[in-house]
Order: sequence, then C-alpha cells, then structure tokens
Amino acid sequence: MSFLKRKTLRWVGLVGLGLACVAAVAFGWCYHQMRRSLPQLDGAAQLAGLGAAVTIERDALGVPTLRGANRVDLARALGWLHAQDRFFQMDVLRRRAAGELAELFGPKAVAADQAARVHGFRRIAEASVALLPTDERAVLAAYTAGVNAGLGALAQKPFEYLVLRATPAAWRPEDTILVAHAMAMELSDEGNFERSLTAVRNTYGPAVMDFVSPPLTPDDAALDDSSAEKAPEIPSARLVNLRGAAATSASEPSEIPSPGSNSFAISGARTATGAPLLANDMHLSLRVPNTWFRASLVWDDHQVTGVTLPGVPFVVAGSNGQVAWGLTNAYADTLDIVVVETNAIAKTLYKHGTELAPFTTRREIIHVKGEAPVEFEVRETVWGPVIGANAEERPLVSHWTAHDPRAVNLSLMRMETAATVAEGLVVAHEAALPAQNIMLADRAGHIAWTLAGRLPKRIGYDGRTAVAWTYGDRRWDGYQAPAQIPVIRDPANEVLWTANNRLLGGDALARLGDGGYAAPGRAAQIRDRLAALNRTTPRDLLSIQLDERAPVLVWWHDLLVKTLASEKSPNKQLRAALADWDGRARADSAGYLAVRLFRQEVASLIFEPLFAPCRREFTDFRWQRFQSESALRALVEQQPLHFLPARFATWDTLLQAAARGAAEKADDAGPTWGDYNRARIAHPIARILPGWLSGWLNMPADPQSGDSIAPRVQRSDFGASERFVVSPGREAEGIFHMPGGQSGHPLSPYYRAGHEAWAKGEPTAFLPGPTAHTLTLAP
Repeated sequence: MSFLKRKTLRWVGLVGLGLACVAAVAFGWCYHQMRRSLPQLDGAAQLAGLGAAVTIERDALGVPTLRGANRVDLARALGWLHAQDRFFQMDVLRRRAAGELAELFGPKAVAADQAARVHGFRRIAEASVALLPTDERAVLAAYTAGVNAGLGALAQKPFEYLVLRATPAAWRPEDTILVAHAMAMELSDEGNFERSLTAVRNTYGPAVMDFVSPPLTPDDAALDDSSAEKAPEIPSARLVNLRGAAATSASEPSEIPSPGSNSFAISGARTATGAPLLANDMHLSLRVPNTWFRASLVWDDHQVTGVTLPGVPFVVAGSNGQVAWGLTNAYADTLDIVVVETNAIAKTLYKHGTELAPFTTRREIIHVKGEAPVEFEVRETVWGPVIGANAEERPLVSHWTAHDPRAVNLSLMRMETAATVAEGLVVAHEAALPAQNIMLADRAGHIAWTLAGRLPKRIGYDGRTAVAWTYGDRRWDGYQAPAQIPVIRDPANEVLWTANNRLLGGDALARLGDGGYAAPGRAAQIRDRLAALNRTTPRDLLSIQLDERAPVLVWWHDLLVKTLASEKSPNKQLRAALADWDGRARADSAGYLAVRLFRQEVASLIFEPLFAPCRREFTDFRWQRFQSESALRALVEQQPLHFLPARFATWDTLLQAAARGAAEKADDAGPTWGDYNRARIAHPIARILPGWLSGWLNMPADPQSGDSIAPRVQRSDFGASERFVVSPGREAEGIFHMPGGQSGHPLSPYYRAGHEAWAKGEPTAFLPGPTAHTLTLAP
C-alpha cells in the first residue's frame, strides 16, 4: 500500500473516530438530560400549601396510592404527580382545545388551531372557572399549584421540550377545563354527522335519508327493547337513479371508528358473591402515553381507585368501596347546525326574528413556532360561531353545549364519596361534562344507568338535520331538568349494558336526540352474553370485554362464498382464506380479513357513487357513521337496477369486483387480520425523530385481535384505553388493563409496564399491588 493511501486511510479513521466520539458525547449528554427529567419515586420532597404530609406509594406497575389528611391535599399531590409523569400530555390537551398547538409544533398545526379557535374555548374555560362552587374552586386551585410545583421539582424539563426546543408554560386553573373540552372534541364529530345527513336530505329527500340511516332498526339492542318493526323500503327510481351517474374516484374506507366504549353491570342476584359487578372499557384513540393515569386516593375513611385524566383532579371512573361507576359516550345530540338567513342586500346582516342583526367578529392570533403569527377573524351570531356555509351559501352556525360555560364543572368528583346508587344518580345529574352514559353499582346490590352532562331541550324540531332558527319557533329552551333525564334502576332482567348504541325509544329518544349512535351489533352481543350468565365472576365479564366474535359478518361470509362460487375463475387466495373462517377477529385469521375487506369493498362500491352528489354539497361528507347495514343488505338482496352504479352491468359484476378488491387489499396488508390490524400506538414526538428512535418511543407493533364491530374493540390506533371489572366492596377481586404504562417518560420502568397484559388480555389487579417505592410530600 502506498504512503498516500496509508495517510488517507489514517485521516479517514481519525475523522470517523472523532465523529463517533462526538456522537457518543452527544448521546451521553441527551441521555443525561433525559434522566434528569425522570419523576422522583422515593425519599421526600417539599410541596408548599399542604395541610399535612401526603405519602405516595407506587407498586410494581407504577400505580400510586396517595394517602393524605383531606381531599384538597390529595388534589395538590395528584397535580404534583401528574406533572412529574405526564406534563407534556397535559400541555398538548389544553393546547388542542385552546388552538395553541402551533406554538409547540410549528406551521403544520395551524389548521388544527384555526379549527379549534372558532369555538373560543379558552375564553369559555375562564368563565367556567368563575362559575364553579367554592369547594370545587378550592380543589382546582390546589391541583393547579401542585401541577406547577411538580413541574418545577424536575431537575430538567420533560424530554419532549428538549426535542422541541421549547419551554413548558405554567398550568392555570382554566387549563383543567380546557382538558375537558379537548375530550369533548375527541368524543364529538363537531356536527359532521348532522351535516352529512342534511346533505342526503337536501340531495335526495327525507325518504332516502331514513333508508340509509334510519333512527331505529329491527336489530336494535335498546335497554327498553324498542326497535323498528321492519327496515325502511328501498326508495324508488324517482328518488335515486345511479344508472346515469358519473364514475366516482377510488373508494374510501367503509368504516371510521367512533369514540365510545362498553359498560355493563349485573346485579348481585346473579353473581358468585352476591355483590353486583360492573365492567367498563372506554374506546378512544390509542397513543403514548395512554389517556388515563391510574391512582388510588385515601383520606379519612374514604378510598377511591380507578383512572384519572392528567389535567383533571379526580377519579373519572372506578370504585370507592361503596359505589362503582363507568362511562361510555352517550351520542345524545348536544350540537346542532343552525342555518343563518342573511339579508339579501347586506350580507353583513342576518335575520333574527323580525330584526336584522350584524355578524360580530372576534380576532384570533395564532403564534407559530419559527414563523410570523397567523391572524384571522371568527364571525359570530347570537346562536354561536359560523363554521361554514351550505350549497346556497347560507352561513352555518355551530350551537353546542360546549360553548356554554355551564357545560363543564368538577361535580363528578362527588362520585368518589357516593355511598349508594341513589346518591350516584344525583351526582350524575349535577355533573357537567360531555354527555355520557354512566353505569352504577353499589355494595347493597343495586345497579342503575342514566346520563351525565347537559342535554338540550329542543323546541319545534328533532335536531337530526340542520334548520334555521330565525323566528324562534325552532330553538333550545335551556337544558333538560334532572327529573327529565332517563334513569333505569334495578331492571327486572338484572343486567344493564351500553355500547354507544341507541338505548331508548319514544319520548326519551326525542329528548336525547340522535348524535350518531353506533350500530347495535356490539350491544346485542353483550346483552345476549349477559343474559346467559349466572354465578358470575369478574373473569366472566372480562371474557365479554375480550369477545372477538363479529356475528354481523356471518351474512357477508355467506355472500362471499356464493360470489366466489359464481365466478368462472374464482380467486384462489380468498377461497383458501375462507377455510380459516370462524367468525372471530383473530389476529391469525386470514378468513376474517377476507370477509371484513369484502364487506368494506361492497359498501364503498355502492355508497361512493350514491353519495357523490352529497359530497359536492358538503366536502367533508362522511357516510361511514350512518346506520347503513340494513340498507346495504337490502340492496344486495333485492338488487334494484336504479341503485346499481353505472360502471357495473349487473349486481353480480359489482360483487365480483368487490371480491377482487378485497383480495388485492389482503395481498397488500395481509395475509391475516393481525397483519392488517397491527398496533400503531405512537408517541406524538415520534413523528419528528429518526425511525430507530421513534420505535423506541412507541408501543410494539403487535398483530391484534378484535375489531370495531366486536365487543373487543381494537383497531391499529383505536380501542380500549382501559378495561376494568369491579365489585364495590370487593375491589381486591377486580381486574384492570391499560395500554402503555403509567409514566410518560421512556426511561422510566413504568413506561411500558402493564402493556403486554392489556395486549394479551391477561388479568391484572384492579387495586395497586405491594409497595415498591415510597415518597413523602411534606408541607
């Protein structure tokens, strides 16, 4: 080797060594800084404002038990804990509702901020705090002080702010209300269902609207047994004729998961112990860290255990030894779209009764990281903010309970000390939060269901579609009084269930409205399995939560078999997959994937051409939330020519095209349901980091069993944010699951602790286990 080559290689080696040293130093610095932001687990820490010391005992999963002299001290300590483990999550939640994400994430978040700013939630939250009763304000003030103290006690700011090169802002009392509004935004489609129904009504008429999304169906699983006698008839060719319709673009997914949940209860007369059992699994977007933070709070003669929401100072769902409670999204209609009639000459004026009123404007300034602020104006009316316009260019207004400062309070906290179902029902009707089904069970053996949250009292219309409120004959006349809110207590069949489905008919349904209820299949499965139980144990209810059967697909399996039999050259891949069919959304099932995708393709091939004109009226139109199963089956069974999209000569050719589309998608994403349904539970920071680092932050990409149409609701980034089964007074026998871990810090031993049990459905304890770490917070 020549001298020049040796010298070159030597320099290359030295440069490489130098770069490696620089990288090692940089990595070591980053690692050191991250370790400095780890929460304190042991020893003692000062927390100003405490009346007496609070002890925090963590178990092997990081679940804390907080022991204090009173509830205000525990609120302060819980705020301290939330900030230490989850401050970035809290920050993102408050910014999501306030429209302040761009300050952290830059220009990509501006559109989301603009959409949020329309609602003016920060201003509303400030007003909500002022309306809180004295005891709730005291708890909130203590919690806020605890959050800021916990954040300040970290030796380094949370690691996310190091990555983003940002400084965390102090927590304010109104930020807790903003967290509630962030949950309201996640649980609501903000009027999309109503605007989509309105587009169908305006395009085709009410008969077609009721056909594709009937308020009641024959398959409903309501608590009062209400259902439709039969499905609506197929509308005539005078109303719909797709034979001359233009071809549409590529089909969309046939189903969009709806935030919701399962909850069910069984009375003590049918359990092994004689005490009632309650189960709750809340279905939300899955992310890292998880939505919920487990905790057990102990003061005086009270102990309450369950899930808290970082940013909020109380247990949202759980058990206090006397009463257990769980929540599911009610899909009661708490948001209406109001059509505004503007003056024909001066568009800056609108009709309000016999008068003309001016639109008011609110200037919003969005601060954007690294760029100039973005300014825009929000137009407002007496009914609410303008969110868009219809096909006639009439402004549309969002009138939402969330716009009322009275729509959020902290009264659900009183559930922590409720002693009976009767007391729990009073708490539920006082609580102001996004409308929720609340399931209750008490130690004496009683079970009950009701709704919590403000429910509007409509005058002159049903709220399903957008209408004008010009003359006051259609309006909200305040909210439903507690006496008007439905309650079912100790039913004769000794069981109760909710799965985001329609629960009541008749006058009760008219009072609650239709906010886009889930299809009834999941609820029917839960109802039927509960009916078969006797001497029930917690594991029996966990088995229902983990039920991966989807009976609604049996009809589609038979149709796919028939379709393949009619083809001259049937797809061998699909035929082989169907040999594995057992009706379960098993991760290793090729047959389930084939049938699921076939139904998806049939729905898209029929509905996309049908609803194309509706999308021209409303660009964000979505049909996926419609109660369309009965309509879809009727069309396939009766095969009316006027509903057959123009690109197909016969219904058989449409079904064959759907089978080919299913095979292609299965080939791309399969071959099994678990491959298609692989977990994508990610940390928000992972999107801006290199692949190997993002993988370190995210939960494992495991193949998953379950589906959105089975009781075990599970999609890639959506599903059970927790599962628990508990009997009040027998919490030690309860079961709990949660995706992810307690801590939001990737170097914490609790970042992933418990996730594997959730993924596998293995029972773990509801109560915290033996103490592994002890920390004392001293005044």
